[in-house]
Parts: sequence; structure tokens; C-alpha cells
Amino acid sequence: MQHPIKTLVQEFGWVHTGIGLIGNATFLAGSVFFLPAFEPWKTFGVWLFIVGAGLMLVGSLGDLMVKVYEARARARRKTRQDDERRRPEERAAA
Repeated sequence: MQHPIKTLVQEFGWVHTGIGLIGNATFLAGSVFFLPAFEPWKTFGVWLFIVGAGLMLVGSLGDLMVKVYEARARARRKTRQDDERRRPEERAAA
């Protein structure tokens, strides 16, 4: 049975991209509330800014985990392929 985090990373990698995009939009909206015209909304803008930054971080970490798992899988496949290509006498000597 696969670890739940590994399943989430491998099977639902698109979720991390979605979280990152929502974080980007929230961050942008929070930034707008820092403009002088929106002075009464500045505190709300700060919270949107913070939440957006957090979501962008979560999305980026998820993307990083996807890339790490994919790189490890490629390395394992390459090692297996290299082992299969060895000549029979090399396998016997190993």
C-alpha cells in the first residue's frame, strides 16, 4: 500500500498547481488593498497577502515533491534498464 502523501503527490499533482494559482490571485488581491484608494481595507489586504503567500508556498512545495518523486522514479528505471543490459557474464560476476 502506498503512503497517502506519495499518492497525493503522484496522482493529484494538479492540486498543487491549483493551490498555487489561488495563492497567486489572493496575493494579488491583497496587494491591491494596499493602494491609497483602499485605505479602509488595508488590514483585510494584509490577511489576503499572508494567506496568498502561504498558498503559494504550499503549491510550490507540492510541485517540488512531484519533481523529486519523478526524478527518483526515472533514476530507478534507468538503473533497472542498465542492469538488464549487462551481459550475462557480468551479471554472474556481480
